[in-house]
Order: sequence, then C-alpha cells, then structure tokens
Amino acid sequence: MRYPLWLLGLCSAVLSAAPTKVFILVGQSNMEGHARVETIDYIGEDPATAPLLKRMQGADGKPAVAEGAWISYHTGIGDRNGEGFGKLTTGYGSRQDPAKDGGKIGPEYTFGLAMDRTFTEPVLLIKAAWGGKSLNYDFRSPSAGPYPRTPSDLEKNRNPQENAGHYYRLMVAHVKKVLADPARVCPAYDPKEGYEIAGFIWLQGFNDMVDGNFYPKQPKGAPTNRYAKYSEYMAAFIRDVRREFGAPKMPFVIGVMGVGGKDPGDDNLAFREAMAAPADLPEFKGNVTAVRTAPFWDEQLGAIQAKKEKVRQMAFELRNKGKRSANADGKMTDEQQREFLKDYEAKLITPAEAAQLKRGASNAGYHYLGCAKTFALMGEAFAEANLQMRAAAK
Repeated sequence: MRYPLWLLGLCSAVLSAAPTKVFILVGQSNMEGHARVETIDYIGEDPATAPLLKRMQGADGKPAVAEGAWISYHTGIGDRNGEGFGKLTTGYGSRQDPAKDGGKIGPEYTFGLAMDRTFTEPVLLIKAAWGGKSLNYDFRSPSAGPYPRTPSDLEKNRNPQENAGHYYRLMVAHVKKVLADPARVCPAYDPKEGYEIAGFIWLQGFNDMVDGNFYPKQPKGAPTNRYAKYSEYMAAFIRDVRREFGAPKMPFVIGVMGVGGKDPGDDNLAFREAMAAPADLPEFKGNVTAVRTAPFWDEQLGAIQAKKEKVRQMAFELRNKGKRSANADGKMTDEQQREFLKDYEAKLITPAEAAQLKRGASNAGYHYLGCAKTFALMGEAFAEANLQMRAAAK
C-alpha cells in the first residue's frame, strides 16, 4: 500500500526516534544538479506542480531555507575536491568551487525539505557527487572485484586498476568524516541521542550508458541486456555501502535515469531496465526501491530543445559546407549564414516556445535540461520512496 507523503510525515513525526536522521546522496552530474535557481518559478506555471513550488518557498516568497535540515556537500573537479556545508537551501547543486553557492539545485533540495517537514529531530544530508563518473570504474565498489584490464591495457602496460573505485573511496571517506563529528555540520545534533543512517539515494548512469567499450553492443535479439554488468555492480555497491556504514537494512533508492522522457531510444531504455533490476532481487525486497525519473522529464521543454538541436546541426552544416546545406558550394558569407540561421530558427521555434525554454531550461538534455521542475519532482519522489520503505519496515 502506498501512503501519501504528508501522512507518512505525520506518522514519522509522532513515532520517530530522537537520533538525527542522516541521508546519503551520491552520484554523478545529475546528483550534482544543473538546474539554475532562475528556473524554479517555472514550476508554478503548471497547476499540477504549483503546490510543489509553494513547498519550496519561504514566507517571503523566496526559496526556502530549511529550519531543521543541514547539508555537507563534497564535490570538485579533478583534484580540486572540497566541501560546502550549512543549512539546506538552494545553491547546493553543481559547483565550480565546492565551498561556494553554485546558483543551482539538484534533487537534494526538495528531498531535504521533505525530510525536514517529516521529522521533528534534525536532518543531516551528506552529498557526494562528481560529474562524468561511471559505476563500472569510478564508483566501483570492493565487491565488484578488480577492474578488468583489456588486451590494449596489457599491450601498452597500462594498469587502470590503480584508480578504479577512487570516487567510491572518496565518498566513503567523506561520509565517515562527517559522521565522526556531526555537530560540525549540523549544530542541532545531540550527541546523547546520536544519529541514524536513514537512507541512501543514488542518481547516476549516463557515463555507463554511453560506454560502448565496457558494455559492447550485442546482436539484435540477444538473450541478455548489454548492460547486465551494471545490475551486478549496482547490487554489489548496495551491499558494500551498507557494510561500510554498518546499516544492513538501510533504505536504498535507485534513481533510474530518465533523460529523454517517453522517447529514450533503445540503449537508454535497456539501461533503465539494468538500473532498476537490483530492486527486484529477493535480498533487497522492501529495502531497495527503483524510482523511475523519466516521468519527471519536461516533455514540452524537450520538444523545444529538440528544435534547438536542429538549429545547431544546421549551423554545423553551413560552417562545414555540408552537401545538403544551403552552403554546399561554400559561397555564403558569415553574415549570410547568420541570416539564414535566424530565418531557419524563426520557422522552427515560435517566440512563445523560445520564452518557455528560457524560463524552464538552463542546461543540456543529459542534465534533464537543467529544469528545476524536474529536479524538484525527483527529490520529492526519492523522499517518498525512502519514507515508504521506513513505514513498511515498522
């Protein structure tokens, strides 16, 4: 039976224990979150999501600052890793400088606000996310075994095994660092009551999906999913993080990649199934949930963005004298190309569509268009799934 989020929150507030509730959020660029804060108001344009916008706003109409939720966010580019922490609010999405507000949100924002509404005790989010990282290599956990060296690696005397799992280890180390002194991040933490690791949220996948070397294409009608190894590594990851943090039944949410929405393409669809598969294993029944994020993809924005991609492709064809382009003979001047593209775009995209895209999107399709509406819906869905597992376990 599914319970509404508000009812789960009421039950939890009455029955919950006093320990600080700790939630761990991990993944790659979409867990970082690339939705600019400026796209938040777009949520209110849809009557179905207008109430969600209200939950994200303070009394002054500005983005809310959680009263009882704090966050520690470990991220970085290359070797420049660091931490930002404080009360949960906007700005804990993707960051160039780990310690500075990046002007973006990921799923952590509405997830944390939902948990803050749910629990009377303090809530502590520990987020670790880096762009462009795979599960098969970067987040490879111990139970997945050594990273396999290819014949090319052996021939060239390369040993990629040395750095396999590097970001898994960074994540584990950061979580343990925060939990060694929770009050550093969460001033409301009561050492007498301690903490409870109440859930783990995973949102990743794009780099594995596009890795044709590690997951080679198979003949049509092949009996197994080409991404079956991902399912194995995901199950190993779940077992390993539970062991690392001493939480054998820790609720675990797999955020199933949903870029592309209803029309994902064959590889995307196959990958989604591989991501979701571990939730069906008997050992994970009732404590691992796969949340499909495709329903949160904004189909209208996606359709407009597809038209923008056609314009970009036409610009490429003109510059490179494509055989089927208006500049096949190479005689168009730069000014003529600009005028041609301007007319071409005007025929494809109406002024209303261009304005809608500007209000609602702020990044590329593989980042869910940088749409705050999408990330906000994901965050709430992850929270609800986590709370459903907690309620079922009582």
